[in-house]
Amino acid sequence: MSYVLTTLTKKKEIDSIIRDTIDKVLVLRFGRASDAGCLHLDDLLSKSAREVSKFATIALVDIDSEDVQVYIKYFDISLIPSTIFFFNAHHMKMDSGTADHTKWIGAFHTKQDFIDVVEAIFRGAMKGKMIVNCPLPQERIPKYQLLYKDL
Repeated sequence: MSYVLTTLTKKKEIDSIIRDTIDKVLVLRFGRASDAGCLHLDDLLSKSAREVSKFATIALVDIDSEDVQVYIKYFDISLIPSTIFFFNAHHMKMDSGTADHTKWIGAFHTKQDFIDVVEAIFRGAMKGKMIVNCPLPQERIPKYQLLYKDL
């Protein structure tokens, strides 16, 4: 768990931060404080928070909280950590060559990778785009298999 970053456990808190973050990218990390992948990502996020503070706000969402299950279902959070981006209350998507453009699944390899992604989303959002291309090379994008249930 990161003590530097805000941890959200209620739907009302998430709604408020999405609505109130203006002219900045909002980065929401969905995960558990006890998961090793989440701890690695939290470390990267907390180290990057100061450098991206002019154009981004970072918050953590505890997926074990009963009150946030609405968001877990809505964004289909099945793999953790999952990172979702917003700009002026609009969900920002990123084409990273994976099947899911709505979120970043897994941890970033380096702090600079995270900064590059957030900066690309910010620049695209300032131009009015709702989906941006991932600035990272394919070998630094986490790979995963999508499993479809109840087809």
